[in-house]
Amino acid sequence: MKILNLYAGIGGNRKLWGDEHEITAVENQPEIAKIYKDFFPKDSVIVTDAHQYLLEHYQEYDFIWSSPPCPTHSRFRNLKNNITESEKKYPDMKLYEEIIFLMHFFKGKFVVENVISYYEPLIEPQKSQNHYFWSNFAVPFIEPVNRGIRRGTNKPKEERLGINLDKFDVKSNLKSSLLNNCVDPELGLVILESTNVLK
Repeated sequence: MKILNLYAGIGGNRKLWGDEHEITAVENQPEIAKIYKDFFPKDSVIVTDAHQYLLEHYQEYDFIWSSPPCPTHSRFRNLKNNITESEKKYPDMKLYEEIIFLMHFFKGKFVVENVISYYEPLIEPQKSQNHYFWSNFAVPFIEPVNRGIRRGTNKPKEERLGINLDKFDVKSNLKSSLLNNCVDPELGLVILESTNVLK
């Protein structure tokens, strides 16, 4: 199966997918793409704008996973007591652009993942763990993992995800961000297996 993994980060969602698929990962930050490539050397890793890549290449894939940037949608980041006036931003509507585009034009299976938003979603999502999912198949519900671990040190996060970043020269705050942005690998596998594309 040909899989497109957009906004790939370090590949938390992809970790348990195995190597039998032809996977293209798109990540726009070279240093993060390099870590992804180290973890998944058989994947094709492209350093470019995932939003534009989707528009130009969507027809080439059987399954698309997209995880557009979430900070402007996050209920945690945008709580009234948690954000200053200068930090307030419009929600990045690329999220909904991709959902609408895939719903209407993509013939394969897709999932768009994002955080639970501080506003009522404009398009009704499915929910699993602490994520929203927009998809053209049923995403299984899995109970949330302990989110308190997000605020702790990086080691417990790495252990929970089964990801070790020790060999990479990454500052602690970036390492924390990379780990926090990972979708739980088990959830990533369950969603892939739910596409029915594999059957």
